[in-house]
Amino acid sequence: MRAATVIPGKPGSSAVDELPDPSPEPGELLVEGLLAGVCPTDTEVVESDHGAPPPGEERMVLFHESLGRVRHAPAISGFREGDHVVGVVRRPDPRPCSACAAGQWDFCRNDEFTECGIRGLDGFGSQRWTVEPRFAVPVPRSLGELGVLTEPASIVEKAWEQAEFVMRRSYFTPRRVLVTGAGPVGLLAALLGRQRELEVDVMDRASGGVKPDLVRELGAGYHNSLDELDSAPDLVFETTGSGEVVFDVLRRADRNAVTVLLGLSGEDQTTRVPTGAVNDGLVLENATLLGSVSANLRHYHGAVQALDDADRGWLNGLISRRVPLSDWQRALRAERDDVKVTVRLSD
Repeated sequence: MRAATVIPGKPGSSAVDELPDPSPEPGELLVEGLLAGVCPTDTEVVESDHGAPPPGEERMVLFHESLGRVRHAPAISGFREGDHVVGVVRRPDPRPCSACAAGQWDFCRNDEFTECGIRGLDGFGSQRWTVEPRFAVPVPRSLGELGVLTEPASIVEKAWEQAEFVMRRSYFTPRRVLVTGAGPVGLLAALLGRQRELEVDVMDRASGGVKPDLVRELGAGYHNSLDELDSAPDLVFETTGSGEVVFDVLRRADRNAVTVLLGLSGEDQTTRVPTGAVNDGLVLENATLLGSVSANLRHYHGAVQALDDADRGWLNGLISRRVPLSDWQRALRAERDDVKVTVRLSD
C-alpha cells in the first residue's frame, strides 16, 4: 500500500512510501483509507520540529483527520464490513493518569498520551490502517466524504460542552455568540451555534470568496473587524491564535462572558497587553477565559450527530480541494479560498 510519510523534525523528508499492508491484531478492525483531512498541525509536523514518530521508527505516517471503510471486523467488534469510520486521534497514556483512566484522555495529566499522525503513533494517511474498535467512531454512510469533518467537529463539540459547563456557574444561557476566524474550526463552531438557535457573528479578515457566503448561508453575520459588531458577545470561540484578537475580544465581551481559546499563537508571537486592565476586567465582570484541545469519544459522537443534522450542501462547501495521495504535499500549500483540504487516499 502507499502512504504519506514524514520524518518529524526534518523538513524536506515528506514522501509517498510503499509500505506493507497492515495485519490487524486480534480484535482490531482493518480499514480502507478513503480520505485524510489536512490541518495546520500537519504542516508543523512536516516543516518544523513538532511531532514524534512511533517508538523505534524514523518515519511516521502523517494525518490525524480520517475517513475510512471497514474491510474486516471481528464478530464481537460492533462493526461490520462496509461501515464508514473515523479514528480517534488522541489515545490514553499507558499508566494511566486519573483523567485517562476515566476515559477523558483529552485531559491527560502526565503528558504520556499519544496522537495518531502527530505523536508516537502512525496517522491515517495510508491506504490501509488498523484500529481498535474502542477508538473507532461510526459515521453514517449518508454523510459520504463529509465524514472526514468529524475530527475537527469533535474539537468544536468539546469546546461547546466546556463553555456550557462553565456558564452554569452564572445561571445564564448565551444569546450572542462571536467566532473569530472562519477556518474549518471557526465555521463549525458557527454551525453548532446556529443549530442551538443562537445569534452568531463571525469575524475574519477575508473580504471576499467563499467564507462570507458560508457564514451568511448559516444565517450568521460576517464581519472584517470587531468594530462592526453592534452588541457585546456573551460567548466567544477564538480560533485565530492572534494575541491581539484575543485581548481585543476580552475587552469587548459582555458581563459573565466565556471566551474559549482554540487557536495556537506560536511561541515567537508577542503582543503588548495592558495586563492590569485585562485582570480587572476578568475579575470585575465574572468573565472566564479557558483553553480547549483535543476530544474524547463523547465529543466524536456528538460531532457525528451535528454533521448528520447539518445541510449537506453547506458542509460540502467547506471542502475546498481533494488532492491525490500521489501529490499530497500540495495539500499543505494554501490556495485562495481554501477552507478544508483533503487527500484522496485511493489516488
